[in-house]
Amino acid sequence: MTKLLILYNTLKRWPFGAWLFSRAVCWKAPYFASISPRFTVLENGRCEAVIADRRRVHNHIGTVHAIALCNLAELTAGVMTDASLPKGMRWIPKGMTVQYLKKAKGRMRGVATPTIPLLASGSGYELPVNVDVFDPAGERVFNAEIRMWLSSVRPASA
Repeated sequence: MTKLLILYNTLKRWPFGAWLFSRAVCWKAPYFASISPRFTVLENGRCEAVIADRRRVHNHIGTVHAIALCNLAELTAGVMTDASLPKGMRWIPKGMTVQYLKKAKGRMRGVATPTIPLLASGSGYELPVNVDVFDPAGERVFNAEIRMWLSSVRPASA
């Protein structure tokens, strides 16, 4: 179990633990605080987070902005990858392909899952992560494939 997953499992038992975990993630990666995410599920191979329907994530027509959806997708994919990473491996986003399927209105829920198993490997490899974003009615409004580059951690040079 990764340190991130241990932290999540510890904090989620506390009152306001999910809020505190979300704040900690945004402290480490400050840009994501712009969407005020709340993590609702984190386990090996799955991450779910929500963003509230707030004016600051809206576009000019009053729906959730495309980039806010991209931020939610990248955040959930990254946290899922980090929580699922085999020992001795690291990751970095390599690319993202998105589809806007319908107007995004209301609270958005992002769900990230890998499309192949995460493996410990001496050589680097690309991990495709699927992220679906759902509206309050459970309809899929957005989809992303985020390609993560996984590689082994190099030992510190002496």
